[in-house]
Amino acid sequence: MDFGDKVALVTGGAGGIGRATCVGFARRGARVVVVDRDEAAGEETAKLAREAGGEARFVRADVTKSAEVQTYVKAALDAYGAIHCFFNNAGIEGKISLTGEYDEDVFDTVIAVNLKGVFLGLRHVIPVMLRQKGGAIVNTASTAGIAGSPGLCGYVASKHGVVGLTRTAATEYGRAGIRVNAVCPGPTDTRMIHSLEEQANPEGSNSIRERYMSTIPIGRYATPEEIANLVLFLSSDLAGSITGAQYLIDGGRNASPGSLRSFEPS
Repeated sequence: MDFGDKVALVTGGAGGIGRATCVGFARRGARVVVVDRDEAAGEETAKLAREAGGEARFVRADVTKSAEVQTYVKAALDAYGAIHCFFNNAGIEGKISLTGEYDEDVFDTVIAVNLKGVFLGLRHVIPVMLRQKGGAIVNTASTAGIAGSPGLCGYVASKHGVVGLTRTAATEYGRAGIRVNAVCPGPTDTRMIHSLEEQANPEGSNSIRERYMSTIPIGRYATPEEIANLVLFLSSDLAGSITGAQYLIDGGRNASPGSLRSFEPS
C-alpha cells in the first residue's frame, strides 16, 4: 500500500480512528489534509503525521456546514492540487436513550454530523474526483449501520443512512473511476466507546465494559490502527475492483446472535 504519489483528505482527524488513519497514510508516503473542529488536537495529528514521514496540514472545519466543507476541499487543492483518497469519517455518538424519550435536538445534531456531514463531503469531493478521472472514498458507517442498537436511535439512523449513501454513490460513479466503500467498525478503543460506557454506567464501575466485551468473540475492543488498516486497504490500488461494499470490522460481534443488546437502557 504505497501512497507516495497520493493526497489523502481525512475528516474527524483529530483523534481515534481518524488520527490513526492520517498517520497510516503519512507513513506510506501520502500528503495528508487533516480536518476537524478541534484545532489543537487536529494540529497534533498533523504533527504526528509529519513525524511518520509524510507531509501534512490541518484545516479547521465544521462538516455540517457546506461552506466549510468547500473550504477544506479548496485547502487540499490549494496545498497539493488533488484529492486521491477521501476518508469521510467525522462522527459523534449522541446520547443513550429509548426512542420514545430521545431528545429531538440531540437527534438533529447526530444526523447533521454523521449523515449530512458525510453527504456534504461526497457532494464537494466527488466533482474534484470527476475532474481527476478517479479516486477512492471510504465513509465511516458502523455495525449500527447494519443492525439496530437499543438506546442509540439517532446514531443508528445516521449510520444506516451512511450505508445508503455509500451504495448510491458507488453505483453512480463507478464508471468514472471513483470507488466508494464504507467501514463498519464495532466497539473500538476510542473516546466514543468510553463515552457510551460512562452514559450506560455513570457510577464508573467496569461492569458495562466487561459486559460489552463479553459479546465480542475475540474478547476485546478493536484498536484505531486496526480500523485504519482497513481504510488504507480500501483506499489503495489493491482494492481496485471493490466498490459499494460495507466492511464489518467488529471482532466477530455480528456473528453472535443477541450480542447487540449490551447497551440497552434499563
